[in-house]
Amino acid sequence: MSDWSQYWAHIPSSHRTLILVSGLLFFWLLEGPLPLTRAPYRRLPHTGVNLFFTLTTVVINFAFAFLIVRTCTWSEAHHFGLLYLVRMPSWLFWLLGLLLLDLISAWLVHWIEHQVRWLWQLHLVHHLDRHVDTTTANRHHPGESVVRALFTLLAVAVTGAPIWVLMLYQSLSVLFAQFNHANIRLPDRLDRALSWVLVSPDMHKVHHHYRQPFTDSNYGNIFSMWDRLFGTFRSLPPSGLTYGLDTHMEESDTVGNLLAAPFRKYRPRP
Repeated sequence: MSDWSQYWAHIPSSHRTLILVSGLLFFWLLEGPLPLTRAPYRRLPHTGVNLFFTLTTVVINFAFAFLIVRTCTWSEAHHFGLLYLVRMPSWLFWLLGLLLLDLISAWLVHWIEHQVRWLWQLHLVHHLDRHVDTTTANRHHPGESVVRALFTLLAVAVTGAPIWVLMLYQSLSVLFAQFNHANIRLPDRLDRALSWVLVSPDMHKVHHHYRQPFTDSNYGNIFSMWDRLFGTFRSLPPSGLTYGLDTHMEESDTVGNLLAAPFRKYRPRP
């Protein structure tokens, strides 16, 4: 095993925490001089609400970590999973592992959450944010965090991804979620070029537009190819974006209200 693989296989918890915190702080500060939208909002209270849900996400992921790591270890020891069907160079093994983990534990679960009503009720907490910024990245109801952790477990079981590939993927996933939710403006040409390979800020912001069919598009987190491949890619100029959900525009953005939101009856989506 290379030194690179060894590092990711044994990455200290402090390093993973540093990646989460430094990425969040970097993009949060960058939003000041390079904002995509300048809509006024109480930024500190908004950040506080979203950090609460970030903390619950971290706690739930930690609770599932033992099971996920054991699955990685068993799969690697028995060469069980899609990654072991064909011998390949190590660089391709890494890349294919990242692609498949992104497909199952990011794109697929996200798409399913928009199709199944009770899962949508959990996921809508993420979409109720009317001021999308980098702190929105991990704004998930605890119930949704459980669902996403289960899909991570499924992704590991299906792919056979070893622990170092999983740790690298999860670290990249956190950073890309913070990046593509960040309220930052990239040069238009750069954003469009980037979106052919990776999920760019302008691409993902379309997913947070308050009306369908834009809400039901651009599900990707790291790689943009899945939305283009499965026909769920849509574009919309940033000037045409309105965040939130057209059925919930008056929803109160408080922790208590958001925790209870999935359990209230709403007008069903068309």
